[in-house]
Amino acid sequence: MEFGFSEDQELLRRTVREFAEAEIRPTMMEFDESQEFPHEMLRKCGELGFLGVLFPEELGGAGMGYAEYVTIVEELSRVDGSIGISVAAHNSLCTNHVYRHGDDEQRSKYIPKLASGEWIGAWSLTEPTAGSDAAGTRTVAVQDGDDWILNGAKTFTTHGSVADLTVVFAVTDAAKGNKGISAFAIEKGTPGFRPGKKENKMGLRASDTSEVIMDDCRVSSSQMVGDRGMGFVDAMKILDGGRISIAALALGMGWGAFEAALKYSREREQFGRPVGDFQAIRFMLADMATRLEAASLLTYKAAWMKDNRMRTTRQSAMAKLYASEVGVWVADRALQIFGGYGYVKDFPAEKYYRDMKLCTIGEGTSEIQRMVIARQLIADLG
Repeated sequence: MEFGFSEDQELLRRTVREFAEAEIRPTMMEFDESQEFPHEMLRKCGELGFLGVLFPEELGGAGMGYAEYVTIVEELSRVDGSIGISVAAHNSLCTNHVYRHGDDEQRSKYIPKLASGEWIGAWSLTEPTAGSDAAGTRTVAVQDGDDWILNGAKTFTTHGSVADLTVVFAVTDAAKGNKGISAFAIEKGTPGFRPGKKENKMGLRASDTSEVIMDDCRVSSSQMVGDRGMGFVDAMKILDGGRISIAALALGMGWGAFEAALKYSREREQFGRPVGDFQAIRFMLADMATRLEAASLLTYKAAWMKDNRMRTTRQSAMAKLYASEVGVWVADRALQIFGGYGYVKDFPAEKYYRDMKLCTIGEGTSEIQRMVIARQLIADLG
C-alpha cells in the first residue's frame, strides 16, 4: 500500500501551482466581476497540456492518467475554481466522450484540436425539465435520410456559448426510454445550433454556463457519437470520471480556502494576540485540515482505480459527495475565521464561499450521489 506521489507527479504539482499563482491569481477577481470567459488563460492551459491530460500523445494529448488529472484540476482550483471547472469539463466530459465512445474518424478529427486548446469543448445533457432525471430528455432527433434533425434546448451547459464542439444528447427512439437517447457532436456554426441565455451565476462566474438551442439543426449521421440509443448509457460512464474531477475541484478550492484562513489567523490580531492563538480558531483549522485530508484520500483512490481500469461508479460518487460537502463546510469555516473581512471582496474567503456551492450540485447533486452509492452497495450484495 502506497500513499505517495512519484517525482514526476510532484514536479507536475509544482508546475501547475506556479502557473496558477503567476498567471491566474493576478486577474481572477477581474474576470469574476466581469463574468468574462478567460480565452487567453485557457489557451495557455492548452499549451501546457492541461486540456488534453487524459488522451494519448498520438492524438495530441499529454498521455497522463487520472492521478495527474486530479492534481492539475486541484492545483488550478486552489487559486480559481472557474479555471478548474473549465479544464475539468473540457477534459472529462466533452473530449472524453468523443475519445471513449466516438469512432476513429471522430477521434482523429476532434481530439487534437480539443487537446491543444485550439477548440473548446462542451457537453450538453441537462434540460430545464431533465436535471437529476437526465433520462427525461425531451430534445429530439428525427432521422431524415443520412441526416438527423435536432430540436430542443439544453441548460446549464459549461462552455455553452464559447464552445467550438458540443456533445449533445437527444431522443432518437422515444419508446426505448433511456436506451433511446443518442449523442451527437455538433460544431460551432452549424445551422440551427446556437447558444441561448448566458447564466448570471452566484459563483464560478468566469466559467461560461449557457443554454444551448437546436432549431431544426441538421447534422450528418457521421456526427452521432457511439451507437444509436446508447448516448445516455455512455453518459453515465463518462460521469464516473467527471465526478472525480468535481471532487478534485472541491478539494482544490477547499485547500485554497483553508490556506487563506490559516495565513489570516496568524496576521489578524485581537485582544493583543493573533486570532490563531485562540482555541476556537485552532480547532476549526484542525477540523478543516483533517476533513480535507480525508477528502483527498477518497479522491485519489478513485483516480487510482480509474488508472487501473477498475469500475469506479461507487468510489467516484463517494469522492464527489464527500469532497463537495466538506468543501462547502471548509469554505464556511474559512469565512467565519475572516469574520467581517470574509464578507467583502477584498479578501479571498467570500469567493471560495460562492464558488464552492456548485460542487454539491453539478454532475449530480449530493442527493443523487447518495442514491448512486446506495444502489451500488445493494447491487454488490448480489
